[in-house]
Parts: sequence; structure tokens; C-alpha cells
Amino acid sequence: MSSRTLVSQAQLQRGRGKVVYWTLLSVVVLGFTLVFLGPLYWMVTGALKSGQEIAQTPPTLWPQDPQTQNYVDAWTNLALGKLLFNTFYYAAGAVVFQLVFDTAAAYSLSKLRPVLGNVILGLMLATLMIPAMVLIVPQYVTVIDLPILHINLLDSPFSIWLPLVANAFNIFLLKRFFDSIPEDLMAAAMVDGASPLRTLWSIILPMSRPILGVVAIFSVTAVWKDFLWPKLVMPSPETRTVSVGIYAFAGGTPQNVVIAASVIAAIPTVIIFLIFQRNIMSGLTSGSLKG
Repeated sequence: MSSRTLVSQAQLQRGRGKVVYWTLLSVVVLGFTLVFLGPLYWMVTGALKSGQEIAQTPPTLWPQDPQTQNYVDAWTNLALGKLLFNTFYYAAGAVVFQLVFDTAAAYSLSKLRPVLGNVILGLMLATLMIPAMVLIVPQYVTVIDLPILHINLLDSPFSIWLPLVANAFNIFLLKRFFDSIPEDLMAAAMVDGASPLRTLWSIILPMSRPILGVVAIFSVTAVWKDFLWPKLVMPSPETRTVSVGIYAFAGGTPQNVVIAASVIAAIPTVIIFLIFQRNIMSGLTSGSLKG
């Protein structure tokens, strides 16, 4: 059974149509490749250049005298080991908090169906329309004086973890996946005497591994790439994330060493993407279950 495409198979088989098709396809693919890989190539090669070479105009495509010592200087002078450990710690906590609380919220909205559940979901989704910059001030005021408890969370990992828990997008993704799980399984669990919590643990979660992996990856990348919020709530040098730490040391550090530090900081996220790219696509496209 042939698949339908914008260009018919008959046109593709003709000499001129085939040449035009492959020419356009090659140009588009090459263009997108340059757009996405160009900055990465410049960053990796720039970290191998000297200070004079990286500042010269026009720039060189490849370092004239590659200097791997820049990476060593970046690791030692910028204390990247400590910064990477802090970021890993914050990212791991964000994953745990989001998987626990966002999964519970999505399960409640999808399967338990509380009163006014659709209204609550609609209000949560409405928050996605609010620019992130607008929320910076009220979130910061909340962090420096947590309501009811009156606790200052500056330089505390909870100042990063708690705002990430209220993630309407992840809750929506989880709810949509839970909606695709047949109600017959829920009814069978109830007949067997399983409580809603036991049903979540024994039936829903094992079937939801793809979407849970997507949420976990989104949580890690959100912490890793964030700059403004960690800079505000983690003012102490001992608690900085890797992006804030590199920025703090950039003023008195040669540009090539700063670029080398950026390369080292980007390596973990690239590795995570290459390893789990299939899980990301399968989790985002999972909308039905096969019996």
C-alpha cells in the first residue's frame, strides 16, 4: 500500500522532476544542518584557538594552532567540577519532584476526575500563555519569604525545585497519555480490590515509561539551560549552577577559555539527547495502546 505524498510517484520517476526533487531536498537538509550545527562547530573549534585568533576578522574555519590546554584551564580555573555537580544535583531533584507531583496531578485529573477537574486543567493550561519574565518577580518574592512558613529559600535547592513542580505542560502531557489507557484496566483493578494508589503504582506507571522518560529529560534540560532564575536565587558561589558559574568567571577569563568551559558544560546534555532521542520521540507520539 503506497503512502500519499505531496509529489506523485510518476513525477518523481521523470528525469527533470527527480532532479528538482533531490536538489530541493539536499538544499533544505544542508541549510538546516548548517543552522543547527554551525554554532556548535564554531564553539568547539573556538575553544581550540588562541585569544588573538578567536578575535580576528574574518574568523578562521579551523584553528591554526589547536590548543587543548584551553579545556584544562577551563576545568581548573572555573571550578567546573563543582559547578557540574551542583547542576546534576539540582537536575536530579527536579526530576524526582516533577515525576512524583506532576504524575499525581495528571493521574487525578485523568482517572480520578475530581470536581471541577476540567476547570483546574484549563486554568493550569492558561498559565502557559503568561510570559516567563512576568512570573520572575512574584516567584522571587515567594522564595525570599515562603508564605505561611516564612522561610527564606535563597541558596536552597528548593528554590529551584519548587517552581519547576508547577509545570502545566508536563502535567498536560502526562494526562493525555493517561487518557489513552483503557478504562477496562481501571475497572478490573477496582474489581480486584486495588486502591487508586495501588492502581497507579502497579498498572499506570509501568505502562507510562515512555512519557515518564520524556518528562524526566525535559526536567533535566530545563535546569541545565536555565540562567536567570538560578542567578537570582543562588547568589553564593558555592551553590551556583554551571551556566551562572561560567558567566560569573567570564569577566576576568580569556574568551577562548570561556568557550572551552561552555563546550564542557554542553557535553552532558548532548550525550543525554543522543542516548534518549528515541525515547523522546516515542513518548511524545504515544497516543494509543496496542493489545
